This record gives sequence, C-alpha cells and structure tokens, in this order.
Amino acid sequence: MRHLSITNLSGEGVSSEPAPFKSLKICLLGYRSKPHCGGQGIYIKYLSSALVKLGHTVDVISGEPYPELEDGVRLIKMPGLNIFDKKSRILALGLKDLGSYTNFFEWLSVLTGGFPEPYTFGRRIVKYFKKHGQDYDLIHDNQSLCYGLLKLQKRGLAVIATIHHPITKDKEIALASASGIWHRILIRRWHTFLNMQKHVVQRLNHLLTVSSQSRNDIAKAFKIDGAQIRLVYNGIDTDTFMPMPEIKRKPFRLMATASADMPLKGLDYLLEALASLIDQYPAIDLLVIGTPKPGGHTEKLIKRLGIESKVRFVNNLTTDDIRRHYAESTIAVIPSLYEGFGLPAGEAMSCGIPVISSNGGALPEIVGDAGIVVQAGNKKALADAISDLLQHPQKREKLGLNGRKRILEKFSWDVAARKMTQYYMEVIKNVNNRF
Repeated sequence: MRHLSITNLSGEGVSSEPAPFKSLKICLLGYRSKPHCGGQGIYIKYLSSALVKLGHTVDVISGEPYPELEDGVRLIKMPGLNIFDKKSRILALGLKDLGSYTNFFEWLSVLTGGFPEPYTFGRRIVKYFKKHGQDYDLIHDNQSLCYGLLKLQKRGLAVIATIHHPITKDKEIALASASGIWHRILIRRWHTFLNMQKHVVQRLNHLLTVSSQSRNDIAKAFKIDGAQIRLVYNGIDTDTFMPMPEIKRKPFRLMATASADMPLKGLDYLLEALASLIDQYPAIDLLVIGTPKPGGHTEKLIKRLGIESKVRFVNNLTTDDIRRHYAESTIAVIPSLYEGFGLPAGEAMSCGIPVISSNGGALPEIVGDAGIVVQAGNKKALADAISDLLQHPQKREKLGLNGRKRILEKFSWDVAARKMTQYYMEVIKNVNNRF
C-alpha cells in the first residue's frame, strides 16, 4: 500500500508538519453532477481529479445528468427517472417502473411540485453499498444529505458530507421574491426535502463546508454547533482559467455568470444598474452565462428596462469558451445575494479580469481586497462601481493582476485535495476507533 505525504500546508485544521498517509479508495457521491448544472458538478469534477493526482483511487457515483470526469476517475452511473429533462413528466414513469417504490415516489413527488432526487438517490446508493461498502475507505457525499447516509454510517462505514451552503437561503430569498400566495405554496412544496436534510445534518458525525460564511449559516439553519463542521475551501482550476493577454478586451463589455430567473443570483440588480449607465456609456453591454426562461421574469425585466439590445445570454459553453469570454470582457460582475463559496468570482479573478462583487455570503472571503465589494441587492452601488472602473483603466489593470495572484496563492485544487486527505484520515481513524 503506497504512502504519500502532505507538506507545507497552511489553513484551518491542517498541520504544517509532514503527515504521511496511505493511498485511499474514495467514493464521491452526487445526485446530479454535470458541471453546467452548477457548482456541485464543478466540485465533483475537480476534487476527484485532484485526489487522483495525489495517488488516491476515486469512484464517482452520480445520478443524471452525469459528470464530466478527468482520466483516472471511474464513473458509476446511478440513474433515476431524470424527470426534469423529459418532454412529458406524466409519461416519465414506464411500466417497468411500477414495481419500484423509489421510482414511483420520484415520479409522484415531481408531479406534485416536489424535488425528490436527493431522497431517491439515497435509496439507490444504500442498495449499492450493501454489496460494495467494504470496497472503499471513505464515502464522501456532495450535498445530497439523504437519509441513506445515516444508514451507511450506522453500518460502520466512514461517511462525510459536504454542504456548500444551506438551501434554506435559497428558500428564504425565493419566498421574499414570490409573486403571490400560490407561488409561495409552490416554493414551500419544492423545498420540503429540507426536512430530510436537517434531520441528516443533525445526526451525521462528519460534516464539511467550503467557507466560513457557509459554516456559520449551516450551524444557524440546522441548529448545530459550527465547531462540528470542518472547513476546506474549494479550489479554482488555475490552469484552465488563466489570462489570455493576446486577446483584446472590448472596452465596455461587462460579463456575469448568473442563473437567470433565480433571485438568489441577483441578476435583477445588475440589469437595473446596466440600464442606469447607458446614457453615460452608450457602448456598454452585458454578456451573461446563463439561460433565461422564455417569457419569464428576467426576459420581462429586460424588456421593461428597454435594454434588449444590450444584453446577450450564452450557454452550453466549454471552459475554453468561458475563458475567452473573460478575456474579451472589461469587467466581471458577481451580483449574487448569497454564495456559499463563489466559483464565478474565483474563476474570473483567475482569468485576470477585474471583479466587482456583492458582499453576499462568502464572496468577500474569496475576493478579499483584490476586487471591489459592494452591498448585495444595491443597484446604485453596482452602477457606481462599474462606472468607477470604466473610468480608471490603471485601477482595472491592478485589480486584474491582484485577483490572479490571490487565487494562485490561496485557492487551488491541489491545496484543497491535500487538506481534504488529512481530514479523510482523521475521519477514518475516528470511525475505526468507534467500531
């Protein structure tokens, strides 16, 4: 069994002294893990790759849509009904599924406005680990927080779970933005899976998160002691997200990565800030990585503001596409009301583009003094910060350089994987001492 070592580490819970450890067999879990679905898919992709580079063996068990994994990481597909991607949700349950309680529950829950995927994924993995549980040194869940984790823990398996941020935040912001009582009922129905997550978080022995802000919010939302939650920051793919000085920037191009029609991402405030700047900067425009719902809130807001010609949405991009868009843009804006970590901010900084960020959630932890941080939900503050940078090219250049430097020094997947490995070893030792 090969032994590796961790050296010269700094950060919470990690010693700076060499710490030998064995090569582990790790299983990462994700109920849906495609990178384009959001930060959870990116986490699975890069953490699994970084762990393999350290010498570990990594399997990823995922439901649909499946992750994009690097060479050396094995994907074990755990398909559900994937109802949200089906043309007809009513017809998503086939005759062969009628004998399966899990499939029937998933189908009925979706039809009645619920989000059952974390729960049903948990039922499926319990069956898998009944046969294969002893094949792994450790099982690492990526925010499914399903009942199944407690069953695995009870069997004596080493189980940890990453909570990127408490989904209670999404629920609170969605309710605050709801258009009426029926809309609020639908929001509450959708988020009923939070009852399961709260139950699991309060009973799971080993929890992990990606920022100090998230740790505080998780402790408050789930009524647990924050000291129970280990902090290991996410990494940024600094080899992919890097400056491209050969590409000329478009002098009034703003860029944002923001899921349209999701109040949590704060795109409304950026659109309103943009509208207020057009008279002063007639050439200004905004590129958004995201997809608005046809006829939805975002499209209606853009039309009401009269900025249809100033906003363009793009999606289904490769990382190279995203990097090129950053290189062509002058300012990256992250207007989120809340982020558990803030990957878009980190990726933009890694590309050397000056960043304007809200102070929502953990964003100030990532941006630090290498960007401009404004009050979340304040369209005037966003507009003033954008105008300031448009008028001061030297300030833009300095922020771009400082942002890249900060990401290289403090955030990388190699550092994250090494810190994660030390935590894995602590968990395995703790579990072995219990059983």
